[in-house]
Amino acid sequence: MPDSPILRMALTPRPVATPPSSLAGVLAFGMPVVDSWLKGGLRRDGVHEFYVAPESEPGAAAAVALLLGARACAGKRPLMWLRIAGGRPSGRPYAPGLVELGMNPDAVLLMEPPDLDALLIAGVESVRHGGASAVVLEVHGRAPRLDLTASRRLALAAERSGAIVLLVRSGAAPVSSAAHSRWEVASAPSAALATKAPGHPVFDLKLLRQRGGPDGLHVQLEWNREQAVFRTPLSGSAPAVPARGTADRRRHRAA
Repeated sequence: MPDSPILRMALTPRPVATPPSSLAGVLAFGMPVVDSWLKGGLRRDGVHEFYVAPESEPGAAAAVALLLGARACAGKRPLMWLRIAGGRPSGRPYAPGLVELGMNPDAVLLMEPPDLDALLIAGVESVRHGGASAVVLEVHGRAPRLDLTASRRLALAAERSGAIVLLVRSGAAPVSSAAHSRWEVASAPSAALATKAPGHPVFDLKLLRQRGGPDGLHVQLEWNREQAVFRTPLSGSAPAVPARGTADRRRHRAA
């Protein structure tokens, strides 16, 4: 692994609920319409891509990946978060913000390699030998070195170790990869709480590709920090689920 600085964000640990998963080997979102579409959830020993939606801020995709990573770890093993030093399209890590999401910053290991090559090497090694249940990698820009071969290395390492890999892509269009699923993520309006305080974060997700299953799912998810699950937004907006074979599904199918 490259000689890269590792930051353990120390803060008073906060208990995180152990996420339920309906099937062994999958990571459930906690929202039935999504989990049933995925046949239980995201495959734990695989790679999953989260592309920032056009005209959207990168923070939403990074937040979804981190929250899923926290669910995968369930406070038992660390969450590895890798991003290139100095390249921070989703903003600087902010421990109190992680606490507000119900995460335990003390269980997050942040690694900032100097460049993309070092990031990819560190990512594979973290999946193979890092002892983490989940590894989040943030990559900004086209990143031609993150090609099909590089994604296969990550996928093979995940398959062997059982660690889920959550790859956040910003400033780039989807390309061929070995990912088991590919998503487009944007932030969405949230309903204010009774005290007029900011509401729970809401995310707009589109499933662009799912290996061995249908794509085309379009849904808004609200994060429930107390239960550490995603749920239907409190505003009551219903998820949009296109029928199989629609033009929407064909338009979103990617390599």
